[in-house]
Amino acid sequence: MNYILTELKQQESWLYNYHSKMLQSVSTQLESAEKTLIERSKKGHNTGKLRFARYGEYRTFTYNQSGYKFEKYGKQDYLYLSKIGYIEIRQHRMIPGNIKQVIVTRSKSGKWHACVTCYIVESTLNIPKISFEKAVGIDVGIKSFAYDSDGHQTPNPLNLKKMLKPLSRAQRSISRKVKGSNNRKKAVKFYQIIHERIKNRRKDFQHKLSTQYAKNHDVVFVEKLEKLNMVKNKKLSRSIMDSSWGTFVQKLEYKCKLLVEVPARNTTINCSRCGNKVPKSLAVRIHRCDKCNLVIDRDYNASINILQKGLDIFGIGLDMKLPQELREVTPVEISMRSVKQEVAVMTVFSKEKPKSFSIG
Repeated sequence: MNYILTELKQQESWLYNYHSKMLQSVSTQLESAEKTLIERSKKGHNTGKLRFARYGEYRTFTYNQSGYKFEKYGKQDYLYLSKIGYIEIRQHRMIPGNIKQVIVTRSKSGKWHACVTCYIVESTLNIPKISFEKAVGIDVGIKSFAYDSDGHQTPNPLNLKKMLKPLSRAQRSISRKVKGSNNRKKAVKFYQIIHERIKNRRKDFQHKLSTQYAKNHDVVFVEKLEKLNMVKNKKLSRSIMDSSWGTFVQKLEYKCKLLVEVPARNTTINCSRCGNKVPKSLAVRIHRCDKCNLVIDRDYNASINILQKGLDIFGIGLDMKLPQELREVTPVEISMRSVKQEVAVMTVFSKEKPKSFSIG
């Protein structure tokens, strides 16, 4: 298909307005999509056929190997793209290594971002030292977004739930507009802006919290949740999707020195002190063991069990990690960090250099 582009340009002169690598990236994406459909059909999946992307849905183009350069005039940074020109950018950090490609994307609200992919040679000798004395277990939930084994609780912001009224108002405004009209396009754009605000608030909260755990702990243990099965609960599905635990774990994975997922089975039921099984419904928020008389928050109990399971993987006992007194407190005695301290956490970058980052 890349060879056909040369003949196609002679027939369609408007193709000369675009860089050759940009056009070749489209044919490469089409080829990979076709190969994916063939492989999935061989495995028995009902794939169907490829469809053309609508004009409003195709918002990304790629410059690969050539056709781009970053320059600085005075205090202002610019991105030069062939056939487009110089674009004023907000570059948040220096670009490491050799640039391999630049992916330009327009968000639904109309903002443009450039994702730069670089080739970085890293030394394998700089392996970070890991201390299991700085290990922590984290239990994620709906009421408390994160409750760790140190007794720190982080409330769940539930950003989507707070913005349901503006969203429903924007949806009603769209339904009253005539399809294809400019007023409808304006209403749709305002609706997309609200969704982008929700996404940005969620990302900001998760980045601050994950950075705090990465700074204070070397090893983080989380439970491996079957999220696709959990969202089948009609009463909790919206809150589960709003919490976005999967993206939070992804942020922890590249920020922390070591992230380990442990099985989630019986982490809430088992007593963290004696191992006795204490079944409880979601409405019961306090763990009360009738065998050892332990009374603590159920999420705190689960976080200690997660830490215990994680340390068992490496053959380390919990008693070597934590004193027994930390597991004998009541919910009233648990030290709680204020919400202001959670929000005031400064975002820091991971020690590992990422292979790609965005420029807005």
